[in-house]
Amino acid sequence: MHRLYALFALLSSASAVAQSSPQKPTPLTVETIMQDPKSWVGTSPSNPFWSDDSKTLYFNWNPDRTLGDSLYKVTFTSLVPRSGRTRLLAASQPVKVSPTERRALPAPPVSAFNLAYTQRVFDRQGDLFLLDLKFGSVRQLTNTVEVETDPTFSGDQKQVIFRRSGSNLFSIDLKTGQLTQLTDFKPGSKKADTKLTDEEKFLKQDQLRLSSVLKERKEKKDEADRISKADQPKRPKEIYLDDKTLVNPTLSPDGRFVTYRLMKRPTNAKTAQVPNYITESGYTEEIAARTKVGAPVASQEFFVYDIAKDTVRAVSVKDIPGITDKPAYLQSTKADTAKKVRPVAISSPVWSEDSKFCVVVVRSLDNKDRWIMRLQPETLKLSLLDRQHEDTWIGGPGIGSQNSPGSMGFLGDNQTLWFQSEADGYSHLYTVNVLTGEKKQLTSGKFEVQQIQLSKDKKHFYLQTNEVHPGEQHFYRMAVSGGERTRLTNMTGANDVTLSPDETRMAIRYSSSNQPWELYVMEINQTGTDSKTAKAATANPAIKLTNSLTDAFKAYPWREPSLVTIPARDGQSIYARLYKPATPNGKSVVFVHGAGYLQNAHKWWSQYFREYMFHNLLADKGYTVLDIDYRASAGYGRDWRTGIYRYMGGKDLEDHVDAAKWLVQTQGVDAKRIGIYGGSYGGFITLMAMFTTPDVFKAGAALRPVTDWAAYNHPYTANILNEPQTDSLAYRRSSPINFAEGLKGHLLICHGMVDVNVHFQDAVRLAQRLIELKKENWELAPYPVEDHGFVEPTSWMDEYKRILKLFDERL
Repeated sequence: MHRLYALFALLSSASAVAQSSPQKPTPLTVETIMQDPKSWVGTSPSNPFWSDDSKTLYFNWNPDRTLGDSLYKVTFTSLVPRSGRTRLLAASQPVKVSPTERRALPAPPVSAFNLAYTQRVFDRQGDLFLLDLKFGSVRQLTNTVEVETDPTFSGDQKQVIFRRSGSNLFSIDLKTGQLTQLTDFKPGSKKADTKLTDEEKFLKQDQLRLSSVLKERKEKKDEADRISKADQPKRPKEIYLDDKTLVNPTLSPDGRFVTYRLMKRPTNAKTAQVPNYITESGYTEEIAARTKVGAPVASQEFFVYDIAKDTVRAVSVKDIPGITDKPAYLQSTKADTAKKVRPVAISSPVWSEDSKFCVVVVRSLDNKDRWIMRLQPETLKLSLLDRQHEDTWIGGPGIGSQNSPGSMGFLGDNQTLWFQSEADGYSHLYTVNVLTGEKKQLTSGKFEVQQIQLSKDKKHFYLQTNEVHPGEQHFYRMAVSGGERTRLTNMTGANDVTLSPDETRMAIRYSSSNQPWELYVMEINQTGTDSKTAKAATANPAIKLTNSLTDAFKAYPWREPSLVTIPARDGQSIYARLYKPATPNGKSVVFVHGAGYLQNAHKWWSQYFREYMFHNLLADKGYTVLDIDYRASAGYGRDWRTGIYRYMGGKDLEDHVDAAKWLVQTQGVDAKRIGIYGGSYGGFITLMAMFTTPDVFKAGAALRPVTDWAAYNHPYTANILNEPQTDSLAYRRSSPINFAEGLKGHLLICHGMVDVNVHFQDAVRLAQRLIELKKENWELAPYPVEDHGFVEPTSWMDEYKRILKLFDERL
């Protein structure tokens, strides 16, 4: 048995991680910070999951710096001291799980429990297994060459429903083991019976009239066919897919209805090809990448297969309120004024456990509308429960996508649906009664509900929000009726919680702004059941389970950047991270995070950890470094998220210009010695800054930048800029290649040549434009083996040596 540590005992880092003797801090170099992070920083724990009895926590970890992560586990014991009722939690040291034990483990607990939470079904290596939670025994249900996935319990709990080879639905009777096929989807088209011409019909009937032998033989054959057909067992209806793709067939809990989507991909949508020059074959090889924005998209239909009536019918969307509304950006044009039904996608249904209510999310493909609707499968009637419309685009935490309904489910009464919406400007939790239509908002305020989990007894919600501060994430519990939330985490930073199955313990991946992710555990003391009060539950202090950092990394005094707010010209507050040097030299660098919709001015370990280390290096050299959560960044609600609609390089760039002005006014920065850099969307902003505000930034490094939004993908770009053929103005003013003549300062462009996201072609086209404009103060560094996110340490080193040289020489 592993030695247990009491609540405040320290885990022995020497037994968990083989550490070398402490090293003296040495000056940071690009070679140091861009080397393989596994050997330099360490490997943080990831993907934690609990055993079904909540006594063991498993997670991926690599403290020994091997080639790949291994599975580790920690076991827990609750101790009740004599002096009080508060339980103390004891934890073993992390232990590597053996391959034999790992292979025997059930899949991590997910939602495939029976209603009593006494059994769980899961798939592993393409087969199905049933776990008895009381006795811990595992029963294998299938052992086939075909792949079985997505198992769930039927509504009566007597069968397991699953999908075989990605298409047809099957059931297994848990008592008898009988396997039943529930659907019969077939590729291609049904072979039509050859129809006779009028002449052929006449001749056939005439032969039967003239020959009693032919007539008698036909009657015998028809009778034999009738008897044979009557004797055949009942089979599912044959459903032919023609030239369409089947998407997510789903069985209702009562087993009567199957809902599914058919998607037809356009045949005239051209796919870009990315050439790969460094290959094992020695030949240039083409990588199929993606289509460009504005290319034809797949059409979708939603069907209901009524097993009892053996019928298949398509759900009509023509009567959905607002389905023919014209997008606002087109309403002032003289384009076709005829009302047309906009194409939509219908999500997989959300069913009440008693099968009485079915809810689907209908989303317009232009992403301006999301309808939550009750579907009555017997009649195919759709009834509106909630409509969220945006002139910009629908989005935000928990809102889902065209392929997902988002965070949504039924409460214990089987008629109240909970969901998330940005209706008031921030993603919050709502409920609606499917029967009466009564709607209620359960959370409100200028913060986001970022994750939601319903408790097993369906009496509480567990929520992750950023209500304490936009740059903090905490875990809460709240009654399903709403009211006061009980905060369960207390460490400043990000608390990524994995709740134990019995909901008494929290595994927490935690990090702060200058400390990478580590794994902690906290026990929740259940001191009450009414979580309308703040005293409903309390949490003991967290126990740290892992120590992942190398001595070399810990030897450097990593800065905790100041989290500041900067006034924007329109009165909004811009959140930013500020790295202040001990001895300022008047130079400043502004970093632009990528992805657009991403947050980086926060209090936890940045996914831009290499850039974080680079910013420390710059600060050591006297630079003042700033990175901001500009317009369109995540974490600040709908209006901030959509602030770039129809104009990328508008308010988002203005935020960076305002930040540069703030640096000069408050930080003593020389206005003529400010540089800017960033990757992907950050590379795009860098180009827009260098081309359209050339007197603000003297030097810039654009890494893997988008240079022309008309060349980017459809799902991301069409939300923000619509389609280039219908909103050419938005693309013209948002694409840096149109403003290249404005370049004054020095520009570095770095791009991976096998980038299948932002294609290297973007950089090549811009290079040709700069050549034609006779610009000489720029350079392009290609990286032949790199995709959008660099992998090789030597590529990182080369790129950041060039960035550092640019700023050292040109600022």
